[in-house]
Amino acid sequence: MKTVRTNALFALLFIFSLVGRGQDSLQQVSNIQKYTPSKLIGKGQVDLKWFNNLYTETESTFVPGTQPRQTFFTGTLEAYTGVGSTNRWNVGFIARLRSNTINGRNALDVFKFDGESGTARSGLTALAPSIKFVPFPAVGSFSIQSSLFVPLIDNETEDGLVNAVGNVLRTPVFLEQNGFLWQNRLFYDHTFPGNKWQLFTELTTELSFGAAAGQDGNGNTVEGSFANNSLNLNPGVFLSYFPTTDFTVLVLAQHSQRLNLGNDFTQDFTALGGGAKYQLTDALNLEVLYTNFVRGNNTGLGQTFNIGLRGIF
Repeated sequence: MKTVRTNALFALLFIFSLVGRGQDSLQQVSNIQKYTPSKLIGKGQVDLKWFNNLYTETESTFVPGTQPRQTFFTGTLEAYTGVGSTNRWNVGFIARLRSNTINGRNALDVFKFDGESGTARSGLTALAPSIKFVPFPAVGSFSIQSSLFVPLIDNETEDGLVNAVGNVLRTPVFLEQNGFLWQNRLFYDHTFPGNKWQLFTELTTELSFGAAAGQDGNGNTVEGSFANNSLNLNPGVFLSYFPTTDFTVLVLAQHSQRLNLGNDFTQDFTALGGGAKYQLTDALNLEVLYTNFVRGNNTGLGQTFNIGLRGIF
């Protein structure tokens, strides 16, 4: 089975290579320079991105010292196509897969997708119709991506155990927010003269709405989300250097601030990191990133390891 999967992966990369070189052979710069997240594709083009994020922690701001390892894997597939003749509108969708483990399991156990009771959960958790658009024709480097995430899960947490006096005997396993989320991402980039340096900035807003988890006035359990009725603001700055047109290294700083909109839970954290991108073929590029959570409140203090593939055809 492993040989079959390996052969299939190489075949897929070979097909991407043939298609990409046929379409973009006249291109003066690589896609990693030309198609930042700020730039939209043209009519009839297809933009596919498969991005994988693994976050793991043994420390948090909830309790002092170390704690049993928790790991959260998120795999995201984004697909867009260009519409219209002005390169100002893209439409598509986002699908999100998650696998989480707790209670000290190995970080790579998230890839077992075993759903072991009390320590792991996994599944397809959310789908989102999405649009990208350039609001100002004269500023092609500024764009907005708007998506509405619809949850595909019944319970935000499962397999927790509490005794008769309210003491937690077994930590519940979190999978995904059980609520709707309206996400807007504002992108802007600037390439400096000489095409060696590029600055990319983003501001993501996430409005979570729906019933908050807990109990209603009659003492009935409400299956909602810890994040419902809150607004998350996530600014980020990325500085890239291009030794060649096909390769870039970058450093980044990101912050997240959750604001209370009728929800008692607030949260914030700051992460620093770096990474690289490489143009594998004219159509396909590879991205790797690392971040470290350097501070925060009501959050874990872990690390993320990220890898993604993006193809523009």
